[in-house]
Parts: sequence; C-alpha cells; structure tokens
Amino acid sequence: MPSDTPLTPQSLDASFSLPPGRVLDICVRLQNAILAQRLKPGAKLSEDEVGEIFSSSRTVIRAALQALAHTGLVEIKKNRGAYVAKPTIINAHEVFEARTLIEPEVTRRAAKNITAEDLKKLTKHIEAEHLALASNDISKALALSGIFHIAIANIASHAVYSNIVQSLITQSSLIIALYAKRPDTACESHSHAALLEAFSKGDGEAAAAIMQSHLVDLHSGLNLRTLPVEQPSLAKALAGI
Repeated sequence: MPSDTPLTPQSLDASFSLPPGRVLDICVRLQNAILAQRLKPGAKLSEDEVGEIFSSSRTVIRAALQALAHTGLVEIKKNRGAYVAKPTIINAHEVFEARTLIEPEVTRRAAKNITAEDLKKLTKHIEAEHLALASNDISKALALSGIFHIAIANIASHAVYSNIVQSLITQSSLIIALYAKRPDTACESHSHAALLEAFSKGDGEAAAAIMQSHLVDLHSGLNLRTLPVEQPSLAKALAGI
C-alpha cells in the first residue's frame, strides 16, 4: 500500500471543474504525490516523462497538468513547461494569515452543526493520524492533517468558506513541504484532539480559540527563508501510486 494517503477526487478544490476519466485519475494521483510531499515544490513535471510513467498521451497529461494549475498545485511557465507550485515567503505568510482569519469562524460554525456521526468520523480520522505518526509516516500524517481541516470546513456547511479552506490547505501543504523546520512539527499532536472535545460539547467559542492557537503554532513552525529542496526523480516520486 502506498505511504501517501489515498485522496478522493472531491479533495481537490471543489470550485474547479475537473475533466473525467483518465485525466481525473492522473490529476488525483499527481495530487496525492504533491500533498504527501513525494513531489516537492519546484519539481519539473515533464509531459513526456509523466506520460511514460502513467502510460498516457501528451494530450491527456497536458489536460491533467492544466487542471491542477487551476487548483494552485501546479504552475505552468510559458515556454518552460509545468512545475509543482513553489510558494514564496510572502505567499507563506499570507496563506497562514488568511487561515488564521477564516478557520476559527469556520470551526465555530462547525461546532453548531456537528452530529454524532460527524464526531465518530473525526475520531477515526484522528486515530489514523496517530497511527501514521507512531509508524513515523510523516507524509501520511501531514496529508491526514490537511484533510481533517477540510472535513471541519465541510461540517460548517458554508460553500464559500469550504472552497476557500480547501484552497488554503492545498497551498499550506506546499508551504510546509518547503519551509517546515522539521516536517513532524507540522503534524497533529494535541490540538486536533482538543478540537474534538470542544465539538463534543458543542462549544463553538472554545473550538474557535483552539483552532486559532493551532494555526499560530503551525505558522511559527515555519522557517521562512529560502531553502534548497532536494528533488527526487519523477519515477521515484510517483512509484506505486
């Protein structure tokens, strides 16, 4: 089983319409590799090489890369090709500032809407995060952490907020891959469990405060200066997905 968390097509930013069939399959598989940090920010995505790995034509690969460019995961540079997006230091500050403004309110709304079934699903999700951390599968733990925040946004039942949070989580994954002092510092420790406890009490104010503190901690855990990123080969990064 691949170490990166299997994400569904719906985990892509829902504000964008992705093409169906083989193109969508490749989108999701590339997304998995990027969000699990197997493909690093700035990695070149050669149409020929990606096509060879996935046994697909350049037309199909080009469509998949264009679709991922709309989600912010991929950047297409004129006459140079496609690359995994590489957020700047300014981007990093702006994304986490935006998350700190938006997600506490989203969390407050989620606390009002949450059901027993939602709590059960979030509990299982946290258990999966803990198992990933216990097995030192940091990439999987990071991917699960992002999905946890998206799940909270979905519970809040506010389409605009949900789309914004999905986009911010996608960008955060790239930022953490590039700027985290240590990848494990960005993983869930106690904050997600504390959020679950606040949700179980229907305490929106406590949940919002916990989320605010959690995001400040994530932001402060970034080393926001230019750092070199070692790039694995595409074949190695995409193996087994």
